[in-house]
This record gives sequence, C-alpha cells and structure tokens, in this order.
Amino acid sequence: MEDDLNITLDAVGARLRELRTQRDITLTDLAATTGISVSTLSRLESGVRRPTLELLLPLARAYGVTLDELVDAPPTGDPRIHLRPISRHGMTMLPLTRRAGGIQAFKLVISPDSPRRSPDPKTHEGYEWLYVLNGRLRIVLGEHDLVLEPGEAAEFDTRVPHWFGPADDEAVEFLSLFGTQGERAHLRARPKSRD
Repeated sequence: MEDDLNITLDAVGARLRELRTQRDITLTDLAATTGISVSTLSRLESGVRRPTLELLLPLARAYGVTLDELVDAPPTGDPRIHLRPISRHGMTMLPLTRRAGGIQAFKLVISPDSPRRSPDPKTHEGYEWLYVLNGRLRIVLGEHDLVLEPGEAAEFDTRVPHWFGPADDEAVEFLSLFGTQGERAHLRARPKSRD
C-alpha cells in the first residue's frame, strides 16, 4: 500500500508538467492563478517537492480537473481530457476548457426544480457571454428582466448585479463564456468587400 502511494505521488510531478504544457501556461502565470510560488511549482513538477493536499487543491482548480485526474495520469498515454460534469443545487456544469486564466467555457443545464427559481442577483469581477441551446433562460441583469430563447445570446459585465435560471417549468441548457479579468468575447469578421 505504501509503495503504491509513493508511486502515485512520484508520478504527480510529470502530470503537473504535462497539464501545464498542454495548456501553454507559464510557471509565472500558474503562480499568479494559484498563489503558489514559481519555485514551489518548479520543484513539484521536477519531483523534488512532494505534493500535499494544500498544493494540489489550487492546482486542480486552476486546471479544471478533479484531484483524481491530477494524480492519475491516463495509463495509455491518451492525450484526450475526459471532462466530468459538476452538479450542485439543481445545476449541472460541464467545463469545456481547462486553461488557467483567460476565458473559460462551460455548458450548463439548470433543472426546473432547482433552488434557482427566485432571483438573487450577485456581482463579481469578470465578463460573461451566454448562448441558449434548449429551453428558455431568464436573466435578471440590473434593472432588466429578460427571457432568452434558443439561439439567443447575451453578454454583460458581471459587476452589474445579475442572476439567471429557468424561465418556466422546463430545464434550460446554455453555453457560458466567462472571463475573470473582464475580457469581452470578440468576434472577428472580414470587412465588407467594396463593389
């Protein structure tokens, strides 16, 4: 049992380096995101420092993986990331991106029996973009109370008090792009051609 634990912990450094390089993140960026010093991150990746729960929790959060995924590298060397949904309070969230910092993408499903039936607007730093896939999404944004249908989108500064949930007795499914630093989603289009 002790040998298995040592083998698992010895493999964590390589897994941490693999995750960081796959996401093209520098040690400095990861340190800023997690609050762990660059030297400690470097020693973890090289295997000089033994991982602890206090170090692994912020790293798992930054990479958008569970602790199990962090300590268990895929045995086949398969580079694909297997996403796992997170369900809380009638809402299921599936992370679609796994990069520390920058814009994060999620698919969310809120059931009609979720506790999110009554608006309770909150604020936080960031910028969010929502796109409804199925169902009807109610958004309370400052003084506005809106209902989005499938195919409709909304974007807003999350420092404005906001809340969202199902608009009726049906589940709602939508995509969310969220930037903690207030980045807006930019669309690139070709300029109109001159006739």
